[in-house]
Amino acid sequence: MSSTSFPHPRRGTPDWRSAGFRYHSLNWFFGRKFGHRVWKISVDAGFRCPNAESPAGNGGCIFCNIPSFSPSRRGPPRPITAQIDDAARRLRGRYRVEHFVAYFQPATNTYAPVERLRAAYEEALAHPQVIGLAIGTRPDCVPEEVLDLLAELSQRTWLVIEYGLQSVHDRSLVWLRRGHDYAAFLDAVERSHRRGLAIGAHVILGLPGERREDMLATAREVARLPIHSVKLHNLYAVKDTPLADAVAAGSVRLPELDEYIGYVVDFLEAIPGECVVDRLCGDAPPQYLVDPKWCTDKSSVRRAIEAEFLRRDSWQGKRVESPESRVEG
Repeated sequence: MSSTSFPHPRRGTPDWRSAGFRYHSLNWFFGRKFGHRVWKISVDAGFRCPNAESPAGNGGCIFCNIPSFSPSRRGPPRPITAQIDDAARRLRGRYRVEHFVAYFQPATNTYAPVERLRAAYEEALAHPQVIGLAIGTRPDCVPEEVLDLLAELSQRTWLVIEYGLQSVHDRSLVWLRRGHDYAAFLDAVERSHRRGLAIGAHVILGLPGERREDMLATAREVARLPIHSVKLHNLYAVKDTPLADAVAAGSVRLPELDEYIGYVVDFLEAIPGECVVDRLCGDAPPQYLVDPKWCTDKSSVRRAIEAEFLRRDSWQGKRVESPESRVEG
């Protein structure tokens, strides 16, 4: 692991815990930051992925089938403004929300010339209901000029750059066919942090060959680094992927629900309360999902995680708090 250190704010009892919650949810963060409900809208600008196109022949990550997690890739391309209009109309009726963060989600959303990136981001920001940007990308795909653009935009809107970390263990990244190592993530974090950008990290829990201590090592690195938010994913298989083939052959076993719940609570106990929990698990549409089936019921997964926190009488950050910062209740 890198010896690079980053300054952290003084840690005390977070307000979400004083309100009776067990972890720092994205809804809580948005409510405190903006003073009202805010929802993320997935936006597809049609960008590609360098890992899938690599001359080395990786063919992309072992789990990746872009249409399985991006409805926009199941039909013809549509303008960004139209995507936001349709999603805003749907979410307004369902959740009574009027403001949105445009989440550039499918593929690698910094993998294009800066002029094209700027045009896509600016189109999203021009929508009257969009009050922020989330940019999903790879840590090996953020040249200086792209980070400069994001830093510029962050001066006039809320912005987070989300990196696919998955694990701090290079052996796991090789198995996942990520096409980068942990050092690439550290480099991207350092350069992003230097520009004052909010940084998100995606992590997969339950990878083959990773024990509880390995996952906690990833959590400790997230805690050490200036990570604004984390997205936790269970390992799940979708059709037409090498992972699905491995599951069918019996060479890979996917975690059961009770195992995953333990992994999540262990992980959240080991990261500071300031870190926002953007996601607790991942899933895919039934027509794509191979296994596990339990991940399609996100509400049940969330309730099980909350129940495990209660059973342990625990909360996010418990393992990293100083005795002086703890408040009973």
